Amino acid sequence: MGKTYDRTPRDAKKAGRELKRGDRFYITQDVARNLAPYEDAKLYSEYTVTGHHPLLGGAMVGGQSVEGLCLRSGPLHTTPPKGLRNVATPGPQVAGPLGNGDYEAFLDEAELRGLAKQVTQGSDPRKRRLRRDQRP
Repeated sequence: MGKTYDRTPRDAKKAGRELKRGDRFYITQDVARNLAPYEDAKLYSEYTVTGHHPLLGGAMVGGQSVEGLCLRSGPLHTTPPKGLRNVATPGPQVAGPLGNGDYEAFLDEAELRGLAKQVTQGSDPRKRRLRRDQRP
């Protein structure tokens, strides 16, 4: 069972003292559903303690203190939260290829007209401007 440090100054200082170099901890984050409607409502981020502050002695993650991360981003977990997905892993697939890629069908009239329009409106290679290295 992992330990949880709440978003209080007391627990933040405790996390800064107790976590050592190489320890991993996890922070849960809420996801804005209006910006990412197909994303999970909560995700977690994984951090690794990279060292200690040279003067104050608290645990650091890159240039941020563990104490500051705990106070800003809120509760720290020493084990990955169950039922949540890591931010770094791919999200659920809501659209994309169907089947194994061997789908074959005839194009209908509307699709053929659309393809013909793309071809006629495409750039004419005889009317393109030359790049600088191709100019005489």
